[in-house]
Amino acid sequence: MSEESGAQDEEAPKKKSKLPMLLGLVLAIVLGGGGFFAVYSGMILAPDESHAAEEDEAAMSAEEVLDLPQVAFVPLDPLVINLGSAAASRHLRFRAQLEVVPEYQQQVTDMLPRVLDVLNSYLRAVNAEDLEDPTSLIRLRAQMLRRVKIVTGEGRVKDLLIMEFVLN
Repeated sequence: MSEESGAQDEEAPKKKSKLPMLLGLVLAIVLGGGGFFAVYSGMILAPDESHAAEEDEAAMSAEEVLDLPQVAFVPLDPLVINLGSAAASRHLRFRAQLEVVPEYQQQVTDMLPRVLDVLNSYLRAVNAEDLEDPTSLIRLRAQMLRRVKIVTGEGRVKDLLIMEFVLN
């Protein structure tokens, strides 16, 4: 008989209780939720309200004090570029303005014929597919600005603002 009772003990091992695991899981969820609520509501780790109010006032006063930078704009004559017979569009209408340092506005205005020549030459050399691609406008603008800066001299022209870029 002792052999039968020993065999039964080996066949039916005792199951461990799942209560500690469930209790730990519930406790972790409750503590995690409580910690989230405490941080979210500002009960802990919140910035000092008086310090935050001072930062807001400083930011608002800084916005009021800042002036716009001194710039001048030199309009370029509109260009009409013939794209050739291979292109789906026949012409490119291009109009732009140069953002310049105010001290150099007259010098840049005096160089406009050369600037227009450089832009006209560059736009005629660009492939029609590049002109038709909407994402290539940024690259074209950068290339034109680089050429304008070479013609006018470094430090005079800040930016090239494209006012019209129409393929028809």
